Amino acid sequence: MPSLKEIKGRIASVNSTRKITSAMKMVASSKLHHAQVAIQNMLPYETMLEHILKSFLAAEAEAQTIYDQERPVKRVALVVFSSNSSLCGGFNANIIKVMMKAQETLSDELGKDNVEVYPIGRKVAEKARKLGYNVKCDLADLVDHPNVKQCIDLAMELGERFAKGEIDKVELIYHHFKSAGSQILTHKTFLPIDIETELQRDHERDLTSNVVTKKVQDYLKKNRREHEQKEDEAKPLNDNFIVEPDMDSVLSLLIPKLAHLMLYTALLDSVASEHAARMVAMQTATDNADELLRQLNLQYNKSRQQAITSELLDIVGGSVNN
Repeated sequence: MPSLKEIKGRIASVNSTRKITSAMKMVASSKLHHAQVAIQNMLPYETMLEHILKSFLAAEAEAQTIYDQERPVKRVALVVFSSNSSLCGGFNANIIKVMMKAQETLSDELGKDNVEVYPIGRKVAEKARKLGYNVKCDLADLVDHPNVKQCIDLAMELGERFAKGEIDKVELIYHHFKSAGSQILTHKTFLPIDIETELQRDHERDLTSNVVTKKVQDYLKKNRREHEQKEDEAKPLNDNFIVEPDMDSVLSLLIPKLAHLMLYTALLDSVASEHAARMVAMQTATDNADELLRQLNLQYNKSRQQAITSELLDIVGGSVNN
C-alpha cells in the first residue's frame, strides 16, 4: 500500500496535469470560435454561388467544360488535410488510416508512382514521407493560417494539371465540421467535378455552439429548427438571368470558382474539426483527472484515518499496560 507521501505526490502531479488540460481546452475552445466565424463569413458566398449554379442546372443547361468530364484514370492526386500538432484524439490517426487505405487501393490498380499526395498539415506530411509516398508539396502553414489565395493557387495548379492530362482524378480527404461534437470523415472526388452531386451535398453546420454533449446538441438543434420554421416566410426569387455572352462561357468560369470554394471549404472544415477534436480530448482528459483526484483523495483520507487509528491504538495499548 503506498504511503501518505506517495499519495500526496500523485495528487499534486494529477492536479498539475489537470491545470494543463483545462487550459488547453479553453485555448481550443477559443480557436474553435474563430474557425466557426471564418466558416460563417464564407457561407454567403457559398450560398449565392450554389444558388446560381442550381438555377442554371434547373434551366437544363449542360456545361461543356474539361473540369466535369470523366476519362480513363491513369494518375491520381490525393489532397489530404490534417493538423500540425497532436493531442486532438483520433483526428490525425483517422485521416492517416483513410489515406493509407486509398493509397493501397490505388497503388494496386495504377502503381505506386502514379499516386501523388498533396499533404496539408505536418502530421500527414511526415507520415506520407515516412511511408515513401510520392509527396508533391508541403502546405503545413495553411493549417495555422488559412489563406484563400493559397487555396486558389493550389486549385489552379491541380486544374491546370488535370486539363493537361498529367493527372486524371483528384480526391479530397478531410473532416467535415458538422458541430463541436460531430466531425464527419469525408473522402470525395475533387476533379472531375460532379456539379449536381456537389450541390446536393449536406452542408448543415452548427456554428453557434461549442457544446460537445450529444444530448444538449440534439436539444439545441430541435429548438433551432422549430424557431426557423416559425420565422420562415415565402421569399420570391428572381432567377430570370440574362446570360452574356452564353451559358457555356459563364459556367466555364463558375465551375472553377466552385472548385476553389470546395478546397477552401475543406480547409476551414478541417481546421474547425481539429480544434473541436482537441477540445473534446482535453475535456475528456480533465474529467478523467477529476475522477482520478477523487479516488486519490479518498485513498489518502482512508490511509490517513488508518494511520491515526493505529497511533491511537498504540497509545491506548501503552496506557493499559502501564
